[in-house]
Amino acid sequence: MFIDSLIAAWGMLISLDSTLFEIIFRSLALSAMACLLACVLGIASGSWLALVDFRGRGAVLTVLNTSLALPSVVVGLVVYLLLSRSGPLGFLGWLYSFKAMVFAQTVLVLPVVIALTRQLIERAEGQQGEGLRAMGAGTAVRGVLLAWNERFALLTVVLTAFGRAVSEVGAVMIVGGNMEGFTRVMTTAIALETSKGDLPIALGLGVVLLAVVLLLNILMGVVLRRTGGSAVPGNDARVMRGAA
Repeated sequence: MFIDSLIAAWGMLISLDSTLFEIIFRSLALSAMACLLACVLGIASGSWLALVDFRGRGAVLTVLNTSLALPSVVVGLVVYLLLSRSGPLGFLGWLYSFKAMVFAQTVLVLPVVIALTRQLIERAEGQQGEGLRAMGAGTAVRGVLLAWNERFALLTVVLTAFGRAVSEVGAVMIVGGNMEGFTRVMTTAIALETSKGDLPIALGLGVVLLAVVLLLNILMGVVLRRTGGSAVPGNDARVMRGAA
């Protein structure tokens, strides 16, 4: 049965099945948009955390590190409560929509971007910060210059964020509702079609999802070789490769 389903899935991919590719494109668009928002906010926030010392910074970092292990279903539940009709953001009317899914994935990916960016910029500050301060560079200028110098390392952060987003299922299932033609993405479709026994579609989507993850890891390997394997400090290199 597995071989028959795999052959059928391959046939759907070769024939460019409209249902299959609609789900694929929606999933990639969702993850790309969430990744973009998370990286814009996360790189700025992570750089600020790396360069500014303030009272309570240790508590903020503890909360940030804790949020890295936050289950996606918990994020989905919180976003659901925020966007529900009686919630503080209920007036937006986003629940069970593409916007709600982008919101949930952004919240899920943002702590990863902030944490990894902070470590990268903090390491760069230790190596180059003294020279920049001697030239009169303020905090904002140092942050921009250090981020530019670490741009290839930050690219691995972006790839990691996208890999985390595209493989997520719990949060988008809760806030999107997995509605056909509107909010169904690869991970939620795989779960649904498997439960229905429609293995060809599930396998086809699974093959595409694995291909996306493989491509991300190849790109990350290229970036790491470009930077001499020093894109991520300490053990975070393994974390970033594994997250994708």
